[in-house]
Amino acid sequence: MTKKNKFYKEGIRFECQGEGKCCVTRGRYGYVYLSFNDRRRLAAHFKTSTAEFTSRYTEKEDGLYQLKYADKDCPFMKDSRCAVYDARPWQCRTWPFWPENMSKTVWEREVAPYCPGVGKGRLYSAEEIELIIAKKRDVSGCRLESGTPDR
Repeated sequence: MTKKNKFYKEGIRFECQGEGKCCVTRGRYGYVYLSFNDRRRLAAHFKTSTAEFTSRYTEKEDGLYQLKYADKDCPFMKDSRCAVYDARPWQCRTWPFWPENMSKTVWEREVAPYCPGVGKGRLYSAEEIELIIAKKRDVSGCRLESGTPDR
């Protein structure tokens, strides 16, 4: 499908509203994958080594590091807010522009009604969205180590 046929061909306005709705597990969205840079950034946030952070907060499955947490949607949620927002993982930074969200049906039924940041803030061009989607696919679970968009 060409960009001109995509529902976001004119771009999408988005600005995180900090409500933490995207951080709540909703079935298939239950894992937060971490690149080395994510683990390094979070370790610095907690003033610990990357190895210590990795040991304490992650588990490795199928060659990918993911946050480990029991009985919580995310170990860094405090009062329905992200307590590590400035250091949050790349996966979290790129919400809602995940490949699985970028069909018109999913966007209209699951993302837009759920996420209060959709339709607000700056306009992300179709090209920017495509870049985020391509990087997300390329890293298959956030193996991207540099050149990630910071939001």
